[in-house]
Amino acid sequence: MCGRYSLTTPLEAVTNLFGVAGRPNFPARYNIAPTQDVPVVRAADGDGDGDRRLDLLRWGLVPHWAKDLKVGSRMINARAESAAKSPAFRTAFRQRRCLVPADGFYEWRKLPGGTKQPYRITLKAGLFAFAGLWEAWHDPAGETVRTFTILTTDANELLMPIHDRMPVILAPADYDAWLGAEDPAAVQALLQPFPAAAMVATPVSARVNNVRNDDAACIAPVAEPETAIGDAAPAQGELL
Repeated sequence: MCGRYSLTTPLEAVTNLFGVAGRPNFPARYNIAPTQDVPVVRAADGDGDGDRRLDLLRWGLVPHWAKDLKVGSRMINARAESAAKSPAFRTAFRQRRCLVPADGFYEWRKLPGGTKQPYRITLKAGLFAFAGLWEAWHDPAGETVRTFTILTTDANELLMPIHDRMPVILAPADYDAWLGAEDPAAVQALLQPFPAAAMVATPVSARVNNVRNDDAACIAPVAEPETAIGDAAPAQGELL
């Protein structure tokens, strides 16, 4: 799954990579958590400002038929294998796909004794995008709340010793296809584990465990914990 991530890259670099219109005010974030408003790239829907736009959406998809906004806290992720058929995600999968900018995400590795070590997973290339889905939900007062979810898939060789799932990360060459392709098979084919050799996993402070902590100390590297007996070492990539 993906339950926390970071976006510390300057906004100008984000707009340059994704070619977006709109520049929402968004400071560096080191510990983004569900239900928070964060930048999401969507198709511009012919509004005359380019092919893509960058807006702040709430993390945790709320289907249009939901009665309560709270349901979104249970829908921060959608399984890539089943999203196209899931009642909660299938309409968004067909019509409202999005890109979620990030420069790192966190997973927790179980250690002997029951403790968990957080790792920050990054790409050697820097800024990247998760594959996401978005939805518009209308509250009883008529206000529209736009929400999103992050798709997940099987872990690659780097992530396997840490967690059995990982967010779907898209290559820049696939951004247009993810946002606009209509062939279901072509869209589904994009939802693969990202190459492990292009990624790095770094143990970080347990400070990231608390959503109230959102500063550079959250991504500061710490010493690698002792490997649990029987743990498999990553086949590719770098585990620092």
